[in-house]
Amino acid sequence: MTILKAGEIEGFLKKPGERVSVVLVYGTDDGLVTERSAAIVKAASGGGDDPFSLVRLEGVELVSDPARLVDEARTVSLFGSRRVVWVRDCGARNLLPAVQPLLDEPASGSLVVLEAGDLKKTAPLRKKIEDHAATAVIPCYADTAQDIARLVDKELADAGLGIDRDARQALEAHLGGDRMASRGELRKLCLYAYGKKTIELADVVAIVGDASALAMDELIDAVAGGDPAATDRLLGRLEASGTPASVAVTMLQRHFQLLERLRAEVTAGRNAADVVAGVQPPIFFRRRPAIARQVTLWTPERLRRALDILDEALWRSRRTQALATAVVSDAALTLARAARAADRR
Repeated sequence: MTILKAGEIEGFLKKPGERVSVVLVYGTDDGLVTERSAAIVKAASGGGDDPFSLVRLEGVELVSDPARLVDEARTVSLFGSRRVVWVRDCGARNLLPAVQPLLDEPASGSLVVLEAGDLKKTAPLRKKIEDHAATAVIPCYADTAQDIARLVDKELADAGLGIDRDARQALEAHLGGDRMASRGELRKLCLYAYGKKTIELADVVAIVGDASALAMDELIDAVAGGDPAATDRLLGRLEASGTPASVAVTMLQRHFQLLERLRAEVTAGRNAADVVAGVQPPIFFRRRPAIARQVTLWTPERLRRALDILDEALWRSRRTQALATAVVSDAALTLARAARAADRR
């Protein structure tokens, strides 16, 4: 089966094929990776939490004991149901020695779900699984404008709520970085608006004003706009809210990638404000002047260096999770100081 297309994913989440023995779920959207992995596990295990049918493992456990995955996958379920082995945090670890025996000789009657972060095309684990017939690969990247619109529609329909145009534009501008975070923000908004028929802009401003989505935008603008003091303060707010450091650095990466694309258009002769106004999905109108300024601050060379710093921070934060917050904070403050220096010049 190998790589699933966008139109095939939802069906697979509801009914994983019996012929598939290994599923790799990976991508830059950590929330979507977890959400889809959990959906596959739930469907394959029948929604139960029977320890004889569902086994949860961490990637680090298999690095030191690769044979354990094969042992768990080949163990027969006590009640004859499909045995599911869910392995989390696979991205930064070399798990190919643990997975290869299951590719050489797939375990019948079991399903191994590998939950990983962003994997390059050259990653050995990804290459091996993509080339195998008895596997499924599900990429999870940032939601498009259409994905966000569908998510909003579904959550509001489930809550029996409508939303006016201005409120929807403001809301969608703050969603999309991480699927689980987006869904959490929507459900919080629906709870806040309970008893109303239609969500208005004031509701979005009231409930999203202190939410992680808006705080993330503020952090991004503080970093890219050259405000180290605000960067430090907002990093503390995000840490206190429980937002993982990996989410912050991933969002910063995407923003600097966006700046890189916009800067290329400005270098070609276009006006920064016009370029920012044309971004799809649209940037919330209140942020556009700040982002237009950022485009002028960051030269192509500085943007390349910034992305290298963020790549290194993401890798280090995933490798040593105990230091993730410190690593991401150091990278964010380094970039904020660089932007401030560029502004002064």
